[in-house]
Amino acid sequence: MTHPSRRALLAAATTATAATALGAAAPAVLADDRRPPRPGGKLRTGFERLQAEGYALLDGERVGVVTNPTGITRDVRHIVDVMHADDRVDLVAVFGPEHGFRGTAQAGGSEGYYEDPATGLPVYDTYQKSGQALADIFTASRVDTVVFDIQDVGARFYTYIWTLYDCMVAARLAGKRFVVLDRPNPVTGRSAEGPVLHKEFATFVGREPISQAHGMTVAELARLFNGEFLTAPVPLETVLMSGWRREEFYDESGLPWVPPSPNMPTPETALVYAGTCLFEGTNLSEGRGTTRPFELLGAEGINRKWAEAANALDLAGVDFREAYFTPTFSKFQGKTVGGVQVHVQDREAFDPIRTGIGLLITAKRSWSGFAWRPDNWIDKLTGSTQVRTMIDAGAGVDEVVGGWQEELAAFRAVRRKYLAYR
Repeated sequence: MTHPSRRALLAAATTATAATALGAAAPAVLADDRRPPRPGGKLRTGFERLQAEGYALLDGERVGVVTNPTGITRDVRHIVDVMHADDRVDLVAVFGPEHGFRGTAQAGGSEGYYEDPATGLPVYDTYQKSGQALADIFTASRVDTVVFDIQDVGARFYTYIWTLYDCMVAARLAGKRFVVLDRPNPVTGRSAEGPVLHKEFATFVGREPISQAHGMTVAELARLFNGEFLTAPVPLETVLMSGWRREEFYDESGLPWVPPSPNMPTPETALVYAGTCLFEGTNLSEGRGTTRPFELLGAEGINRKWAEAANALDLAGVDFREAYFTPTFSKFQGKTVGGVQVHVQDREAFDPIRTGIGLLITAKRSWSGFAWRPDNWIDKLTGSTQVRTMIDAGAGVDEVVGGWQEELAAFRAVRRKYLAYR
């Protein structure tokens, strides 16, 4: 089977050049983003550019920051600590998402309201809050400008991008200005891939119709949200990176990695996550409670037949190893289960979503105990009933993947208007 490289498939994608944008306007060209290949220059995050310009964008404003442990500088200081110590910024509040500002909570949890011991700043809990309830928090905090700085991982169901969306909606309701500080998409920004959410399946793992792997940075997403989905735009400014290339993986950025959540320990986890997180919608373990979440998948009763069936698909850039593991928490806690470990051999060719679909199909065919979660969570993750019903009907990988191509093409056309890097 011949697999064209993903780089070749994406070479024709039309993208815009970088700018700091207000609202959904098309970006202008900035000279420092017409850059030579590294090592000709060093990537600078949105925060690094904001700081280098003396925080002029925040001058005279009472500022609140939506962030988590990933909001760090190159020397691994947290931006809240840095700004709190700088007289040029009037930082008055912090807003913590799922897992919390300092990252003490597991999946599905947060830290609640408290005063940060390091800075004395009030920390407000945004998790599971949206609309007017979240707008009331922004009002109570007495901020003028809400700043967002969180590392994303590139998948629609990773909830921080919907924290971004909810905070933008709430900032508009509360009459606040909104600033997004950009960071890299760790699995590249080459293209959008996977099924597009159907609006009737909107949840906190997908508010709006974007593809499963969006191929955008948080600043680009903010512009997309403002231009396409908010009923009225929020006063939005984005501070883009300089020196970032769309085809770049995170380990090429020169930036330190901080786990955005407890089960996203490495950039390699992010590489497979957009596909293997689909196993959250099944009765199999997705590897939570192991040192390789989303790379280890399994359940009691699975043996080598699954790995053999998955390898027989000859999926590009990936091999599957028969594996046994004992989760310390989550599904099958304390029990030894069998399954596979996903080994990405060529990340340029690897397609995480096609791989995830192939693994679902072969798991169902090779293990009689396979079942979807009773709440059909898989439909929330994929964005419709299509994937589940096609797999149940016996469809193969090509047929399932082919089923979303028309909707994906339409989303790619919309997405292209908001891309900010060459």
